[in-house]
Amino acid sequence: MLVAACEESKVDTAMFESISQCKGLGFTEQECISNFESAKKVHINASPKYTSRTDCENDFGAKQCEVAPHRTSTGGSVFMPLMAGYMMGSVLGGGHRSQPLYRSRDDRSNFRTADNRKIGSTIGRTKVAKSATKTPSVKTRTVSRGGFGARARSTGRRSFGG
Repeated sequence: MLVAACEESKVDTAMFESISQCKGLGFTEQECISNFESAKKVHINASPKYTSRTDCENDFGAKQCEVAPHRTSTGGSVFMPLMAGYMMGSVLGGGHRSQPLYRSRDDRSNFRTADNRKIGSTIGRTKVAKSATKTPSVKTRTVSRGGFGARARSTGRRSFGG
């Protein structure tokens, strides 16, 4: 029996670490700002959430986490990684939304989506798997540790927000 490997179709997109990097690669200032702001809005709800800064930094690295605008169900602080960049949305005609990108502590060279999908290291125009451009899931539970990057594993979780 012969089994053919099926590669997922790829779509055009662009990835940047900053607005100035985006402008420097041929996009208008408005396109860059609009896509960055859209990614920031998604970041608030879709980024991985942690009950402690230490757990977040274990996955993303020292000084790569911030306090989230959410609280745990018991009123405690929630931490989330800083955005390492953003993926452009529909400017390239792909029909997808802009979204935040992250870099895990154990793989600083590659971008990952908020759903922990590795999408590569290319800055500027590139192609990524179509499924990687879907809107990331909203995170309503915190990860206690080890929840992102190549070391990701299932761990205990606590809910937050209402």
